[in-house]
Amino acid sequence: MPNTPTLAALAADLESGRTNARKLVDECLAKISDKSGEGARAFVHVDVEAAIEAAKAMDRLREVRAAPSPFAGIPISIKDLFDIKGQVTRAGSRALDDSPPAESDAPVVSRLRRAGFILIGRTNMTEFAYSGIGINPHYGTPKSVWQRHAGHVPGGSSSGAAVSVADGMAHGALGSDTGGSCRIPAAYNGIVGFKPTQRRIPIEGGVPLSFTLDSFGPLARTVECCAVLDAILADEPVRPLQARAVKGMRLAVPTTVALDDLDAHVSRSFERALDTLSRQGASIERIEVPEFLDVAVMNSKGGFAAAESYAWHRYLIESHGDVYDPRVSSRILRGQSITAADYIDILEARKSFIARAAVRFAPYDAVVMPTCAIAPPRIADLADDHAFMKANLLSLRNCTLTNMMDGCAISLPCHRHGEAPVGFMLSAVGGSDRRIFELAAGVEAAIHV
Repeated sequence: MPNTPTLAALAADLESGRTNARKLVDECLAKISDKSGEGARAFVHVDVEAAIEAAKAMDRLREVRAAPSPFAGIPISIKDLFDIKGQVTRAGSRALDDSPPAESDAPVVSRLRRAGFILIGRTNMTEFAYSGIGINPHYGTPKSVWQRHAGHVPGGSSSGAAVSVADGMAHGALGSDTGGSCRIPAAYNGIVGFKPTQRRIPIEGGVPLSFTLDSFGPLARTVECCAVLDAILADEPVRPLQARAVKGMRLAVPTTVALDDLDAHVSRSFERALDTLSRQGASIERIEVPEFLDVAVMNSKGGFAAAESYAWHRYLIESHGDVYDPRVSSRILRGQSITAADYIDILEARKSFIARAAVRFAPYDAVVMPTCAIAPPRIADLADDHAFMKANLLSLRNCTLTNMMDGCAISLPCHRHGEAPVGFMLSAVGGSDRRIFELAAGVEAAIHV
């Protein structure tokens, strides 16, 4: 991504006076409005006037050395899933068009605003966050950065979020991740996406997909950029990120499920990254993880997502079901047939899964696998429902393992320049967030593309 500065570089430029918030906002707005770009599809609403006024305010505060943080004045995008005071939260749907404007910001939005980030606009997403592909029939589908002329999917559900960062329409993005919705679009656009341990960041003020699995996280250009945004979202101090040395890292590669049905390019890119890490002194062990076989069983009737989304949507589908994307409503309606006993079985199975996975992975610093089993397919090739469902499953599968484990994970690019984008994912049990960032920073430097 040429000419795409990090948050740290932008903060330094703001501090030195080499740039200002108004200039940064104007540059982002120009890219969003460029008719030859993806702005019209990446965003469902652009806060032009509010962003300009906020930029002016941040510049005035910086002039008197009263900026609320080093990052004050940097434009970021907000997924259409989150409440922003005075705006209607549509979650990529038309079914919520007649909803009242939000009375307050979601806590995560409030924390970003408090740090001085400028909300440039609301980004497009899979309707109600229910797919890893990113196609939206209501607002259009932003194209992945990969061979844009051919029209590859952006990944979902935080599709517009990833494209906004990859194209320089924002310098960071707020997304959500229930089964990969930060990491998949990051992988499909050659950027970084992070799924935090759920309990660290409040999920109020966002339209839920699965309150058991939902987590809110950042998409950005580098591991360190994601670490900055993650700290702010978690209301933690922003601390310098110390990259772990690759030499001595203990990395587990699951041979169960995670390496199944990889396309050839993904497999080559992943193995090349592993070889690079191994040559630099990482200890890489391929291990069987029979616990991963349990995830398909837990999800066989639709899992938490179907049960919990149906509970939230059941009345809205009755009144506005005709405007839902059929590929979304059909998945939500699977929740109708999940009984209370089924749901309790899934709860108990997940509890056991989390405990056993913790024991399995205890000897290792991180579990590593391809973020997605495939490179981003062409939008045109997914018109057939069977092709769509197959691509969706292969996009989601590996990421879902972390959410079911109640863990944390990060995706960073591992493809070579000019190749189809491929994500390299590091994950660990819940509460290991800082360690994952430190490890990922070391890996990022080693396999930099």
